[in-house]
Amino acid sequence: MRIGLVDVDGKGNGFPNLALMKISAYHKAQGDEVEWANPMFGKYDKVYKSKVFTFSEDDGGIYDCEVIKGGTGYNIHTKLPAEIDAMQPDYTIYNIDSKLAYGFLTRGCPNKCKWCVVPIKEGKVQAYRDVDDIAVDGRTNLILMDNNILASDYGLKQIEKIIERGYRVDFNQALDARLITPKIAELLAKVKWIDVIRLGCDTPKQVVECERAMRLIDEARGKPKQYLLYTMLVDDIKEAYARLSHWRDNKRVRLVAQPYRDFNDPRQVIPQWQRDMARWAMRREIYARCDFKDYEPRKGFKCKEYF
Repeated sequence: MRIGLVDVDGKGNGFPNLALMKISAYHKAQGDEVEWANPMFGKYDKVYKSKVFTFSEDDGGIYDCEVIKGGTGYNIHTKLPAEIDAMQPDYTIYNIDSKLAYGFLTRGCPNKCKWCVVPIKEGKVQAYRDVDDIAVDGRTNLILMDNNILASDYGLKQIEKIIERGYRVDFNQALDARLITPKIAELLAKVKWIDVIRLGCDTPKQVVECERAMRLIDEARGKPKQYLLYTMLVDDIKEAYARLSHWRDNKRVRLVAQPYRDFNDPRQVIPQWQRDMARWAMRREIYARCDFKDYEPRKGFKCKEYF
């Protein structure tokens, strides 16, 4: 069989599609040919389209074969068949570094943030994989995509194993600062981090929690660490402005600002202030030297007019 793959969210955008990598591995194990689908010149027996985000523009390719669509962007309840989900990912389709691996140790989250589909899609946090099943074939640098690993005793035991094995990791969906106790901070201080430690900072109360968590981790490490805070922009511009501005004098903190997307409303229009604030916060050279109200995203317009 000849299999075509479509990464609807954008092949090569820096975030490989784990489902497609497992699908590729499964079909190659069956002796099938696998390639990125080409609607003009490719002839396939089956095409898989994977769409993670509801806001991604759909693929317009037409294929004269069975087309299987999956991922939250198409249907929040779709899942890989168990025999495919159990496969080791095929990293070759994205030319991923031979020491880098992607995966989940836990799935789900106990929180019910209105901007997040995870609790609806996956339920409460639960054990999913052992870290040794991800770090195979010399892949000891791990990008772990757990949504709330600190909310799970199993997840904490996996972090202990990560430390024992000496794996380097990045929890790229951010850690919940509210769950970081002195004991957990001591655990995190022993981790070999690929780069920064990511924390969620989506509400005013989480500002204090992030400061507390960073202080505990730094004290346990005996030296300061760099942090990346994920910040959601929801309804209140004044609240968002205060929360993001709080970190301007902290050179160890960088921000990822995300406009709120309502996954139940495909016609949602993102307010321009959210787009401008996200760009301001994530452009460090602008954020560090310029208050948002003085930021001029377009000639003749300063963001103070939003207030």
